[in-house]
Amino acid sequence: MVFKVVVSDKASTYQIETEDDGNLIGLKIGDDFDGSFLGLDGYNLKITGGSDKNGFAMRSDVPGPRRIRTLVSGGVGYKPQRAGERRRKTVRGDTISDDIVQVNTVVLNRGPKSIEDILGSAEEEEE
Repeated sequence: MVFKVVVSDKASTYQIETEDDGNLIGLKIGDDFDGSFLGLDGYNLKITGGSDKNGFAMRSDVPGPRRIRTLVSGGVGYKPQRAGERRRKTVRGDTISDDIVQVNTVVLNRGPKSIEDILGSAEEEEE
């Protein structure tokens, strides 16, 4: 299973494609994990959201890995144009499964090297 992990660090974002060995599957929005399997040794990351293979956003108020159509009045996946406006939208649950393609994360604890240095050296090796 290949995931695109988007890592946000203050004003910078980095996208890492990773082959997952079950490290992310089963984790939920709000869970934190060690970034060593992404190549970010010493980093601790927190899951803030994501999207599935069809582009539906993950919501923290929908339990499980399921996809549902729900009536929403705002939040992730819908921005109302008028006050009180509601709409039925399809959203994905808060648990990472095989159907998730992108996982959004934020840095909780930094490692000894900056992300830019770690990813920069990996890109130079590929060329």
